[in-house]
Amino acid sequence: MRYVFRVAIGMVGCLVLVCAVVVWAGRAGAAAEAGAASDSAAIDAVSGTQIRALKVTILSTMLADEGIGEWGFAALVEADGRRVLVDTGARPQTVLQNARELNVDLSAVKEVVLTHNHSDHVGGLMTLRKELMKTNASALSRAHVAKGIFYSRPSEKGAEQNEMVGMQKEYEATGGTFIEHDSAAEIFPGAWLTGPVPREFPERNWSVTGKVRTPAGLVEDTIPEDQSLVLNTPQGLVLISGCGHAGVINTITFTRAAFAKAPVFAILGGFHLFAASDAQLDWTADKLKEAGVAYVLGAHCTGIESVYRIRQRLGLPRRAAVVGAVGATFVLGEGIHPGRIAQ
Repeated sequence: MRYVFRVAIGMVGCLVLVCAVVVWAGRAGAAAEAGAASDSAAIDAVSGTQIRALKVTILSTMLADEGIGEWGFAALVEADGRRVLVDTGARPQTVLQNARELNVDLSAVKEVVLTHNHSDHVGGLMTLRKELMKTNASALSRAHVAKGIFYSRPSEKGAEQNEMVGMQKEYEATGGTFIEHDSAAEIFPGAWLTGPVPREFPERNWSVTGKVRTPAGLVEDTIPEDQSLVLNTPQGLVLISGCGHAGVINTITFTRAAFAKAPVFAILGGFHLFAASDAQLDWTADKLKEAGVAYVLGAHCTGIESVYRIRQRLGLPRRAAVVGAVGATFVLGEGIHPGRIAQ
């Protein structure tokens, strides 16, 4: 079920509508580029539910104290008794094996969020679904995706490059269901998916060579479906990103607008800054500082040097801005437990 809060339109609400149009008019073009539905820009309020207990465990990234490191991302989110897997890693067995070595039981996890179509985030989905359903038929049976994830990505020779095109039928054949979001949605109390994110700032952290076939035709693939998970906590917002192709600053700008400019307490996951210039990193860090970021767990495509530079620019202590490793955790009220290799 989607919970989307829209500006009411009616005789009594005309003034509210006018204000909303003014606020969002400047973003309309960027939102279209991001592939977001027009009502995505009409979010003006969200549920006030706050998550009190939160633990995030990294299950796929490059560094590893235990298990297997890979170019990929996955994280288990445990929030007030609810559990959701964000992405599934690159290789079919990585997350399954890492979870076992870390004594993390995924068989009771019903929901998975796929942040975008790239194979290093969806590669483990089918292995996990087929293996875990031997214990629990509903394990990973609900997959949250954003509009655009099933768009065709043809190569120059016409071959399909989007694994999700074929995986859709394979997953559904196991009894799994895809829930496709074209705007922000609350998946359980206090936990929100951004859906497609308007691109207000030109972060452009994606390959410029890819093409995607959209309803408007074959265009540059900006990864329009890129989405993040946001947890609303008393300390502020906790953002979990797979790759952040929409741009971490675009994502937190969009998210904070929905949460009445609430501070962003922590950002966790991949942010695709490994190739960013010093100037780009400084600009990013300055924006993060404006948002109130107190913790950074930069995994996957964030980049090691990028994490260190952002940490320095933000003036954060060593344990508050860490390179993510398999088994590393973020616990609300405690901070980051980085493991041995990244401490």
